Amino acid sequence: MKQKFISLIIIGLGLLQLNAAAPDGYYSTLNGKSGENLKNAIHDLIRPHTKLTYSSLWNYFPQTDAYPDRVDNKLLVWDMYSDNMNSRQYWYYGGTRGLNREHSVPKSWWNSPSNVEAYEAGTDIMHLFPSDGDANSAKSNYPLGEVNTSLTVKFNNGVSKVGYPSSNGSGNNYVFEPDDEYKGDFARVYFYMATCYQDYTWKYTYMFNNSNYMTLNQYSRELLMEWHNNDPVSDKERNRNDAVYNIQGNRNPFVDDPTLAEYIWGAKMGETYTGGGSSTVTGDPEILYPQLGSTLDFGETGLGKSNNLELYIKGKNVSGYGVTLALYDDNKHYNMFSLSTEKISASAMNSNEGYKLTITYKPTATGTHSTCIYFYDGGLSGSITGIYLTGVCLDAPDLTAPLALPAENITPEGYRAVWQAVEEQIDYYIVTRSIYKNGSLISTEHVDTDETFYDFTRQEGTSETYYVQSCRLGYESEKSNVITIAENSGIEGVQAGRIMAVVPTEVGVRFICNEDLTNVRIYNTQGIIIKHLTTIQNDTLTYLPSGIYIITADNVQHPIKVIVK
Repeated sequence: MKQKFISLIIIGLGLLQLNAAAPDGYYSTLNGKSGENLKNAIHDLIRPHTKLTYSSLWNYFPQTDAYPDRVDNKLLVWDMYSDNMNSRQYWYYGGTRGLNREHSVPKSWWNSPSNVEAYEAGTDIMHLFPSDGDANSAKSNYPLGEVNTSLTVKFNNGVSKVGYPSSNGSGNNYVFEPDDEYKGDFARVYFYMATCYQDYTWKYTYMFNNSNYMTLNQYSRELLMEWHNNDPVSDKERNRNDAVYNIQGNRNPFVDDPTLAEYIWGAKMGETYTGGGSSTVTGDPEILYPQLGSTLDFGETGLGKSNNLELYIKGKNVSGYGVTLALYDDNKHYNMFSLSTEKISASAMNSNEGYKLTITYKPTATGTHSTCIYFYDGGLSGSITGIYLTGVCLDAPDLTAPLALPAENITPEGYRAVWQAVEEQIDYYIVTRSIYKNGSLISTEHVDTDETFYDFTRQEGTSETYYVQSCRLGYESEKSNVITIAENSGIEGVQAGRIMAVVPTEVGVRFICNEDLTNVRIYNTQGIIIKHLTTIQNDTLTYLPSGIYIITADNVQHPIKVIVK
């Protein structure tokens, strides 16, 4: 880690007030295992964890990613994607300006992101970091790699680089390269994701493959192990690991014991692991997780909607009939929360996995609501305040439908669905894709994304449509216009022999076509239609100001990009 951060870390340690390292016996189930059995044991240990809501992440970043310095007594965010202190000053309690919630492992890489996989990995704060918006946009969903700086670099802000790869082992044209001081951080996050979610179906295999055991492909194993060894675990990572454990109840084992990666992907492959500590548990009954007095945040919920969170509760030496749970009755907010059970057996409490408790927040009025869960029985000494619950209820939002734009990068193998961003605050976009064969609908798929694009793969001999909706607080906007991708990889209605060429002139563009063009749309770079021409004949001149435009017509195959100077 660079020297400028070392002196600041010591100052910042008092901000977090965290437990130090894993509880005794946390890794004992790994002892005596090797190879695939060892990786499975790690998976079984870290996969059960409290699931967070996407909107609550902003409230947890002050615990996980507080920068160890302040400006004018303002809390700053530790941004691993940018070294711009102005970006850090965008942080403030209650919201952000210029910052994104960045998935270090892109959500578009795993299959069917609208199902339970989005709920689990999509909100796993272990791999979610605050990021400068420009850097996040430039990073896109590119794989990790080292940029060839002898060629044109697409993006470089001094910390993050995007460009052509030095080695094209990922198979992608561009790669994202973090700063040297963070390469080990990203490597260990990828080790965690490749283990915690090893059973996922990976849609894009730049870094991952669909093998439960290795999960990382050869390119990523070699790259990540190199970064892991060259950039050892820092105090920043250890503090963050403790913070994440206090929030969602699991840890990154590759931060706690960096040698574990060697047993799975490195020089110790096949050797038996013995570094998990003792499994002997002694002492009085105790709640290990959640951290007593901590807060479980439901984030924002729309009036008339509800949120469910899964909280794993773990203990040791719990006796008798187990632990009883109750909500604090303050005659105000407690009845807006409910628990799936009021009793957890001693065996479930003392198990390595713990007990999965479902908590529901169903507000009946707008405002901020809170209560707490307290524990008693099971040998505990009296009633113990376990965890505070909080949530914010807002009125239903006014949402506008996005403008869907013509698909890009259309090939027989796939295409990119694109749309114009809406102006109001949203949580994400929902893209609905329908696939047709011989004119009959064969499947419909819903995916969600934070971006204004989504890449789809195609099936041979099919046509497709897509439309987009914006989503906020569980509410969805009206549907956008529908975009159609024909079976022959173009826009619906294409027939052989129809051509369109657009020639820039000093005052606009001139159309060259072998038959009349219908429904011609001219878009600007913001995706706004600035001209809509019902019919265009050959040699027609259309006046346009200087700029970049995308032009489509119903009876031509591909959109055309033109620059008017």
